[in-house]
This record gives sequence, structure tokens and C-alpha cells, in this order.
Amino acid sequence: MNPTGESEESTRLTPAGRFGPAELRLAMAAPRSAAGLTSEWRLVDGLRTHTRRGADPGTGAPPVVLLHGLAVSHRYLTALAVALSPTHPVYVPDLPGFGLSEHPRGAYDVAAHAEHVAAWLAAYRLPPVCLLGHSFGAEVAAALAANHPDAVRALVLAGPTSDPSARSRTALFGRWLVDCLREAPLQAPILVRDVWNARPWRVLATLSHSVHNAIEADLVRVTAPTLVVTGARDPVVPAPWRDEAARLVPDADLVVVPGAAHNVVTTAPTQVADACRRLLTPHPALLDR
Repeated sequence: MNPTGESEESTRLTPAGRFGPAELRLAMAAPRSAAGLTSEWRLVDGLRTHTRRGADPGTGAPPVVLLHGLAVSHRYLTALAVALSPTHPVYVPDLPGFGLSEHPRGAYDVAAHAEHVAAWLAAYRLPPVCLLGHSFGAEVAAALAANHPDAVRALVLAGPTSDPSARSRTALFGRWLVDCLREAPLQAPILVRDVWNARPWRVLATLSHSVHNAIEADLVRVTAPTLVVTGARDPVVPAPWRDEAARLVPDADLVVVPGAAHNVVTTAPTQVADACRRLLTPHPALLDR
């Protein structure tokens, strides 16, 4: 046993670039504590909102907030949270209706999710954060960064949807099916649990909101230093769209992780965490914040 009372096995992760049994156990652990991550709930805009968080490492580094994608939850971001936790306070909220958060009456669109996260940031009284959104979560992150610039110190858009050339449920679902063939199979139990928690109707309704969201209108208004991160084998975010997304943000860099598909945050957490640290450490625009 380690000093926190967790088994050594719980923190012995699979080498970077893969997703193995150790990551799966960590992903499914909540609300139990595991690998230094704990669960808590706070009332945000009338909804009991679950957050998976790590302890403050005491480095003085800015907090990193991770936003999950469509149909999923904090679970598949757990390995990335662990990879970031030695240097940054890490928070992984479940968006309304997903994971262990309370279900609202309907399915929130991108703007409503962004406003909920803004209220969540206020509830936690966090200083300007590094906001990382993956897939649909990148759409939410872009909207929040555009509309609440003072809340976002830096922005990471990982596998951002929605590509204007595939703005239909059929097109996006087709790309997702191709991606399933390129992902680590042990991610499947997480997806099944997350869809069960959210309910299939909410997933479909949120998918409709995603394909009707013109993310490019938010990208051009982002003022925070930004990093676009994708997997080199990501069929959901093909090269033309990832390049265009990075070009639209006034101050953005692009990182492409070799071998990774759409869930780059899950199968390459070490590479993504290192890219986040590089964004935060040397960037001139962050020196006066």
C-alpha cells in the first residue's frame, strides 16, 4: 500500500500511447478515491454537479480544468488528470446530464454547457484556468473562452468538433464508427457506462446540438494562448479541419500525436500533459497574468 491507502496497482499505469487494465480501473473508480483523485458534488445553477479532482501539488501552477466530450464523462479523462496532477491542480467536472452529475430536464446545447461551466468556475472561486476540452468539450471550451475571456488563462482544444465539412449526424456518426476501429478496445466499457448514465436520448440530442454549432465563430474570438491537439489517425478531426481550427484562433499552436486516434487524451495522456505544460510555461502572453 502507498501512503494514501491506495494499492500500488492502482497507480501503475500502462506505458504512454496505450490504454490498459490499470487505466480502466482508474476510470471506473469514482466516487471512490484512486491515484490521488477524489469525487465531490456542488450545487451549480441548481444542479448537483460532480467533479473528479486531484490534490493541489503546491507548485503554484495554474489549475487545469478538463471538459469531456459527447456521450462520455470524467471517466475517460482520468489518466490525463493523473498525468497532470504532479504539477497542476486538476479538476474534471461532469457536464449536466453526464457521468455522475444531475440530469437537467433537457439536453443542454453548447452555449448552455459553457454557461454552466462558467458558473462552476465561479462556485470553485478558481483563478484563470488552463481549460482543456476534448471533442464536444472543445466546442464548450471555445465558447467559454470566447465569452468569458477573464476566466481562461490558456486554452487546449483536443480533437475539436465540429468540422464544417461533416455537419450532420450521419456524417459525424460515420466518422465515429471509423474511429472505433482505431481505438483501444478497453475503452468500450467506459463508453457503455457513460451512455447508460446519460441515457441514449440525451446523447442523440447533444449530437444534434454539436452539428449545429458553428465553432469557428467562437474560435476567431478566442484571446487566450491556445493549443490544438489531435491524433495523427483521428478520422473525426481530419488534417484539413485541425489545420483550419488552429488557423482561426489568433494565437494558436498545433500538436499532432503520432499513432493516436480521436481519443488522444485517453490513449496518449503523457504526451497531451506535456504539451499542456509547454503551453503554460514559456508562453510570453502568460507572463503578466
